[in-house]
Amino acid sequence: MTRTTYPALPTGRVAPAGCFLTSSHVPMPVRIDSPALQVMTDLTRLPAAIICRSAFVHEAHQAMIHRGVRMLFVTNEDRQLEGIITASDLLGERAMQAMNCYELTREELRVEHIMTAAEALETIELAMVTRAEVGHVIATLQACGRQHAFVVDRSVAGRQIICGVFSATQIARQLGAPVHAGEIARTFAEIEAVIAGS
Repeated sequence: MTRTTYPALPTGRVAPAGCFLTSSHVPMPVRIDSPALQVMTDLTRLPAAIICRSAFVHEAHQAMIHRGVRMLFVTNEDRQLEGIITASDLLGERAMQAMNCYELTREELRVEHIMTAAEALETIELAMVTRAEVGHVIATLQACGRQHAFVVDRSVAGRQIICGVFSATQIARQLGAPVHAGEIARTFAEIEAVIAGS
């Protein structure tokens, strides 16, 4: 039954000792056996960082800096996923290879030239994630050789939707590993070192 009246909630005052803003951007520390949901970026609560495939790579780089992320979803005007682009794509070999392949300067290079297409991405069903632990996610990322994995569910209309993201870098940070912007193998080696030392 739907309520017809709502009483006001009790209120108070700011504490005399001070009141502080939450550090919501600092991920909560976890252990290898913590629930997987604790290391998932929940896209139902945090808007996804997106870009269109025709954007220039320098625009993608600025968008990442602005949002404080290392990955953007590439979508069309209907928000349908077309792929992803990562900081490693922008700053690594992939950009150089695309410049040579398409005979473009860095200024002419677009997202579509270096993005990973949607059909190449690995997904994990949300129902599996709700029963999994952090260790399962790490093993999955390692098995796929990926820095990211995407959690999917179904909309009311039955369409597949991405509702969450796992990032090896974020997991390493939450486990207490020293995170370096670099290759995937180093991130996983650092995670394993933390696990072994636990």
